[in-house]
Amino acid sequence: LLEGRVTSLDDFRGLVFPGGFSYADVLGSAKGWAGPIRFNPRLRDMFDRFYERPDTFSLGVCNGCQLMANIGWLPYRGIEEASQPRLVHNKSGRFESRWVAVRITQSPSILLRGMGGSVLGINVAHGEGKFHFPDSKVSDLIVREELDALEYVDPKGDATELYPYNPNGSPLGIAGICSPDGRHLAMMPHPERSFLMWQWPWMPEQFRQLEASPWLQMFQNAKTWCEQH
Repeated sequence: LLEGRVTSLDDFRGLVFPGGFSYADVLGSAKGWAGPIRFNPRLRDMFDRFYERPDTFSLGVCNGCQLMANIGWLPYRGIEEASQPRLVHNKSGRFESRWVAVRITQSPSILLRGMGGSVLGINVAHGEGKFHFPDSKVSDLIVREELDALEYVDPKGDATELYPYNPNGSPLGIAGICSPDGRHLAMMPHPERSFLMWQWPWMPEQFRQLEASPWLQMFQNAKTWCEQH
């Protein structure tokens, strides 16, 4: 996009911001990545138009989740920067790479359709994964509108802030947030590292007959939604 090899996002239906360590995270998680989008007028307008189009969706995973927070896409555009939710250092003070359990809530997320109520294992790998809400009004809205699309849970299946079930200390166990219209989803856990059965270090006995894990449903949902819109 910066080099002009792709000149527009108008022909794209979906954007996926992947995990990783953009710009080596030397400026803080995803801040170097967010800079060209926030401060390049051409790119900023391009991403703004994409976000507002009713026929588009986006998914941010880990570093991509941090990016969506840094460019003001969580849970919706237009929040004052001082009130914008963001991701900060894990409460443990260290990088956490582990297998955790999350519950998928009954959120409006189009990528999680048909998955609400499921409790699934998933990989996490991050050092700055704790959701921080500078403005309680924003976090209250997220809970009230059921935009907290995924929650870390304890062995009983209850949302938790207790380590290590919650690897970063996010309040209310929040692991992912979606937009009110459900088209944009940002999550710290890695579904793309958990959709094949060999990626699971442990699974319920009944899962052993599956060819792919339930996380594949997210990507099937994206395809179905694009075909219908």
